[in-house]
Amino acid sequence: MSTHIVEGRFSDARVIVTGAGSGIGRATAVRLLAEGATVVATDISEPRLAALAEEFGSDRLLTFAGDVSDEDVVADVMQVADGRVTSLANVAGIMDDFLPPAEVEDAVWDRVLRVNLTAVMRLTRAVLPGMLERGTGTIVNVSSEAALRGSAAGAAYTASKHAVNGLTRSTAFFYGAKGIRCNAVAPGATMTNIQAEFRSAFAGERMAAYMQTNVPQPATAEELAAAITWLLSDDSSNVNGAVLPSDAGWSVI
Repeated sequence: MSTHIVEGRFSDARVIVTGAGSGIGRATAVRLLAEGATVVATDISEPRLAALAEEFGSDRLLTFAGDVSDEDVVADVMQVADGRVTSLANVAGIMDDFLPPAEVEDAVWDRVLRVNLTAVMRLTRAVLPGMLERGTGTIVNVSSEAALRGSAAGAAYTASKHAVNGLTRSTAFFYGAKGIRCNAVAPGATMTNIQAEFRSAFAGERMAAYMQTNVPQPATAEELAAAITWLLSDDSSNVNGAVLPSDAGWSVI
């Protein structure tokens, strides 16, 4: 499915996009570039960022490779952004092998919460002072269908994405009156390269029949990028604290 590019919509914007080396993050960065933004693209993978720069090279594309759950990396990203960040798209995330509560290891729990939640908090915390000084800004967090139900992922991923919704609403409440909007997009099944393998036989037995029956056809990364960029733009100026499902109707089942 094609989406409509709005030329010049972000001509004065400087946007940080995490997870920009692949999937939804890459599609978001590419769309923002096409609509005139200066994009600070971050990803854990330097080769993926290099490929992005090779294909869409521009003086409006700035890249930084690193783990944005690390506070030092967040500081480096802000330095690359040169302080003035008008918008933030927290897209980076990892899955949890569908491990249920009785089987999730501490290492998996800690890593998933760190990448999916702590990184979102740290980048949000980093961009807010400048946004508050200017009296304007937009933040979009990528949540998940797993933030709307308990049957779409394992315990760690589900908990992390429910918490992302809470952080989104808290940010919207505290700073909406200061001109800063914060919203979330909750993707359903999406065609990306995120690792999503069943490592629990019990989880497979419990979830497989339900997913085969109820999960709609996967969306493209570009469809998710369209929702993210709309929420980042002035076109959604009256929307704050929303969690927008982009899941072909999965959330209404």
